[in-house]
Amino acid sequence: MDTVYEQGWSDLENTSLLQAAEEAGYDLLVTTDQNLKYQQNLRGRKLAILVLLSTSWPRLQVRAQEIRQTIETMKPGEYKEFALE
Repeated sequence: MDTVYEQGWSDLENTSLLQAAEEAGYDLLVTTDQNLKYQQNLRGRKLAILVLLSTSWPRLQVRAQEIRQTIETMKPGEYKEFALE
């Protein structure tokens, strides 16, 4: 697992970021950008995209195992949102 920052991609916008990740061989993008599906055409993407519907680390940490299980079931090009009620 790598971060956008670690890859030097912090300045990339959504389309360029998705393309860079696919070209680098990544198969999954985990993000908290809930607008991604409205800003980008995600059809035909190789990347699976998981959108976490919270940026709260305590809420994410408690559900880490569920998030991992969701990731393990995702297929290329799939888009899912993970709610953290």
